[in-house]
Amino acid sequence: MLAQIQYEGKSFAIDFSKPIDISLSLRGDDKNPIAWYLDSPKITPFRDGDFVGKVSEGASVNFNNIQFNPHAHGTHTECVGHISKEFFSINQSLKNFFFKVKLISVSPELQGEDQVISVAKLKEQIKDSCPEALVIRTLPNYIEKRSKKYSHTNWPYLSEEAMLFIRQLNIKHLLIDLPSVDKEKDEGKLLAHKAFWNYPKNTRFEATITELIYVPNHVSDGDYFLNLQIASFENDAAPSKPVLYKIQ
Repeated sequence: MLAQIQYEGKSFAIDFSKPIDISLSLRGDDKNPIAWYLDSPKITPFRDGDFVGKVSEGASVNFNNIQFNPHAHGTHTECVGHISKEFFSINQSLKNFFFKVKLISVSPELQGEDQVISVAKLKEQIKDSCPEALVIRTLPNYIEKRSKKYSHTNWPYLSEEAMLFIRQLNIKHLLIDLPSVDKEKDEGKLLAHKAFWNYPKNTRFEATITELIYVPNHVSDGDYFLNLQIASFENDAAPSKPVLYKIQ
């Protein structure tokens, strides 16, 4: 399934039969990643009297209820509605789903007790230009990220200066393998979120942040095309499935 993509006056070839899925699937057990002090998501058959929505228990179909939080339980994409007083829906904010993207790997710097992704680290990888989307893989990149319990771990985060640099490059879609671009316990300052969306001064309503991805180690840094698909939720955030395609 080879395709020729015209982007900014240049032609690129990609193979749609070789997707690189960088999303985390949602599971109803303790192998699911968790953040923000929640329990595991729940996927359970619907029950009504004697009816149990499970074929192995006599039903004609499997018919499950799912209880989860997009921000805490897996890959999700959010819009400025995540931090705004006004309601904004990711389903209304994200209208295009295909972008050229740069994948970089970054080792956070130790600053006191924090692991911080600094502007210097980003400049080493990005230089002075970038497509409209950026994927950040933090190092070390253990496979345990796929099921990690992040609550009370003080995970790495982006400094405000680093996020301002991202915004200055006009990167509209940022993807990262952490539960948040901000410090876990920051007293509600949300400096990185606000810097990225430029909220509330000159808000970038079309811009999105995708968190809790996972990029396998065998996927090399570099340029790709990104298909960013979300579930159609009228909410500040929705479960999402970002997929990379290698440029031939």
